[in-house]
Amino acid sequence: MLGGPVYIALIRYVISLAGVIIIFSLMSQPRFGWKKTAVCYGCFGTCLILAACVWYYFDQESCARISAFAMYMSFCCFACFMSLDHFCLKLYKLALTFYLLAVFLIGGIEVSILLFNRNVWADIIVRFLLIYVIALFIEKKAKQTIRGFGNYMENELDRFSITIMIISVLFGIGFIINPNLDNMTPFRLFQIAVNFFLTGALQLLAFRLYLHLGKEKEYEKENQLMQMNHRLMERNIEILEESAESGRRIRHDVRHHNAVIAEYARRGQNEELLQYLKEYDRKADGEMAELICANTAVNNILSAYTRKARAEQIRVSMDVEMGRNPGIPNIDLVTILANAYENAIYGCMEVKRQTQERDCLIHLMIKKKRNKLVIYCSNTCRVETEIKDGQPKPEFTGGIGVSSIIKTAKSYGGEYDFKNDDGVFVFRLLMNIPPAGSVQMEGISGP
Repeated sequence: MLGGPVYIALIRYVISLAGVIIIFSLMSQPRFGWKKTAVCYGCFGTCLILAACVWYYFDQESCARISAFAMYMSFCCFACFMSLDHFCLKLYKLALTFYLLAVFLIGGIEVSILLFNRNVWADIIVRFLLIYVIALFIEKKAKQTIRGFGNYMENELDRFSITIMIISVLFGIGFIINPNLDNMTPFRLFQIAVNFFLTGALQLLAFRLYLHLGKEKEYEKENQLMQMNHRLMERNIEILEESAESGRRIRHDVRHHNAVIAEYARRGQNEELLQYLKEYDRKADGEMAELICANTAVNNILSAYTRKARAEQIRVSMDVEMGRNPGIPNIDLVTILANAYENAIYGCMEVKRQTQERDCLIHLMIKKKRNKLVIYCSNTCRVETEIKDGQPKPEFTGGIGVSSIIKTAKSYGGEYDFKNDDGVFVFRLLMNIPPAGSVQMEGISGP
């Protein structure tokens, strides 16, 4: 380090710690509101800086060598508590913050040594300017990208990868910070430049890798949604074809019924005519489409999937209470119900392929309670059906539908869970019904 009295060390510590806090806060998701976050970081920073100044006063040499690393480790522990990010994502952002810490620490020291004859105020000014430039770049150019990238990384990053990356970053930056700074040779400057390049390249490589993986997963989800839309269109076409066929059959039968009625009338056989009409009424009642609920769209989609389930020898029981206007757009209800029903049928069919001895059953319940909509669906499934990260693995659901259910449910502040109850797959969903007249833009957009 460049040395100097205690008050100079105090200024350096304040600027460096403030820079680390600002940089990490810009990239992370805070646990508390900004006021409480500022107070917590302020109290923590004050205690840490006072401790560092006392250390500097009694043992300047050891403090100059390892104070930056020790203070940063203390900050890491506190920052993990202050951030809501996933643990592995916190570690990645702390490693990136550590790299940027090395940039403005070494940058200030090297500029002061090379250009200003070890002037401590030059170090402080350069350090402050570098922190300002880094924070401004993150706020204006990289903040949204890093936070969006964090969503990808949270789902894709594994513990082994984050451990190897952090160890590499710590070794690389540790070499930069700890060597003897008195021996300023061209080779030493080359070593510093190479280490900064390698550690920066490692950070960029991780960023690009997980950004690519995340986008690939997004494309996969979009492909699943397109396939689901295709299936929904097929079901709607089936419903239309059945309606058209039913209309043709009714028109054909009506001609025969009219002829029979006319013949009874010509012969004056009134008793026989009345008996015929009663039989006709009974037959018409038996052929009427099953009425599941008052909502036409939901009734049609449930009817279509119920016919498909029964065609596969799957027993179906339903408890549906829904009016014409459930308070949630039909497209979103159909998306959730069709996906859940489709996955339930798929699960039962997998059981039948595995063994013919088990009786397959699907139970669907839909209830509306004030401003809440409850959906419950259970079905027979394979005992080995696995749940990972709160969701069933794609191979046990056909790979389609779960992401669409979750996306639609989240747009209404929904709470959901999936579980395998010893061979019975259970899906539960509780959704908030928006107030009358409000517009749910995400919901209207459909799957």
